[in-house]
Amino acid sequence: MDAKVKAHIWVSMALRLSDMAGRPAAVLRKGDPDSGGILCVLRAREGQVVLAQARDAEGRPAWLRGTGPAPVSEEAANAYVERQVKRDPDLWVLEFEAPDLMPPFEARLI
Repeated sequence: MDAKVKAHIWVSMALRLSDMAGRPAAVLRKGDPDSGGILCVLRAREGQVVLAQARDAEGRPAWLRGTGPAPVSEEAANAYVERQVKRDPDLWVLEFEAPDLMPPFEARLI
């Protein structure tokens, strides 16, 4: 069984890694500090991608491209985030400048 890292600690780590990589980042919405889920909005010139926490087939932590494989408009990304927050009010929402549409932290994308 994997040890679960508290959400606010994971958020601090992700923001720090982004800062170290020279990529601006922000917390758009604070969720539950202990067990809140996390959405990451990756912004680039060609559009945005929203990553949602998930588990792979073996139950390991992973990230799912919630908005699909291709970048979407800001409006589509915002609509996705709004739907997810309505379903889970404990969600954190982070935003990263990501010219390559890749997160600044280690992530298994599924």
